[in-house]
Amino acid sequence: MGPLQGIKVIDMTTVLMGPYATQMLGDYGADVIKVETLAGDVMRQIGPARHPGMGPVFLNTNRSKRSIALDLKKPAGRDAVLRLIESADVLIYNVRPQAMARLRLGYDVVSKLNPRLIYAGVFGFGQDGPYAAKPAYDDLIQGASGLAHLMAIGGDGTPRYVPNALVDRIVGTHAVGAILASLVHRERSGRGQRVDIPMLETMSGFVMGDHMGGLTYEPPLDKGGYARHLSPDRRPYRTADGYICVIVYNDKQWENFIKATGRDDMRADPKFATFAGRAENIDVVYAELARMMLERTTAEWTDLLDKADIPTLPMHDLESILTDPHLAATNFFPVVDHPTEGKIRSMRVSAAWSDTPAKPERLAPRLGEHSDEILREAGFSADEISALVKDGVTRPAPGRQD
Repeated sequence: MGPLQGIKVIDMTTVLMGPYATQMLGDYGADVIKVETLAGDVMRQIGPARHPGMGPVFLNTNRSKRSIALDLKKPAGRDAVLRLIESADVLIYNVRPQAMARLRLGYDVVSKLNPRLIYAGVFGFGQDGPYAAKPAYDDLIQGASGLAHLMAIGGDGTPRYVPNALVDRIVGTHAVGAILASLVHRERSGRGQRVDIPMLETMSGFVMGDHMGGLTYEPPLDKGGYARHLSPDRRPYRTADGYICVIVYNDKQWENFIKATGRDDMRADPKFATFAGRAENIDVVYAELARMMLERTTAEWTDLLDKADIPTLPMHDLESILTDPHLAATNFFPVVDHPTEGKIRSMRVSAAWSDTPAKPERLAPRLGEHSDEILREAGFSADEISALVKDGVTRPAPGRQD
């Protein structure tokens, strides 16, 4: 009984950004109906899999949902999704708005059918600028928002993308917030509305909130950039036998660090003695920390820094994070039994509620697994469903005998 119990979401998204958002809504208790083409979400095909169409990225971005397969380019398929929309609270899509208009599923159409509907679009660009109709992907937005440039400054000078679908997940999270705010407004006003969550604008604010710097002012005071983030030694530090993540930030932490390491000389050095001095000389400060970390092993530094109450954590790789003692204690990576894929590693909902705890009740569905069930709930008879299957508008659930 999560906090969104009773909210119905029509999920017309694919790949990652939209599905990540709708998985969060489903994890929080909403009834998420994933509308897929007859070929299914392309993300089903990415990565190693035990069975076709059930790849790991799909499994980890589409739990807490039901799947219906519909050909929306056929009139009967469009009519079927309209019947689902009639009783929905939210419709979310991540194609360009122009594509929704071509399907005759734009806000001007569906809002007349369901005036209380929250019609949420997650796509590339705000619709009042010259990029409005352009396609957008995570990599493109990383470049256009300045992230690739920042990676060059902090690295070897070569622009790089962050090795994570950072944009998709950040914009997806923003979409969840925008949808929930729209639901609150609807409860107060009784009216639904259209809400657009554009990728470039969202990420430009996300990145430049840190790095606007002197460009905040007119005329500019500098060329922008947050010096601490861009320092070449802001990275996991190499130790005598590995790596460690450490940040010595405020004055109390520096005093503790000086006592723990016996570096009394730092108190008299203006580059280290105050927060302002360290900020002005951050490259020198981080370079000295990097040099010092080589003097002890990872275990020795961890013990010393923990006792001194200085923030530190291990640097994990993709395997060692699975055995992190804190994540193990909180059972963040539970192994669960998927009805078709066998034992798989899942991830807990990170937020916690005192009265309405959110726990995923469904694992990622097979393509069209719930088509019959969803259509019956929308009022379709058995004969109507059989006709939709025969006409290639929907497909039977896996394992069903025709």
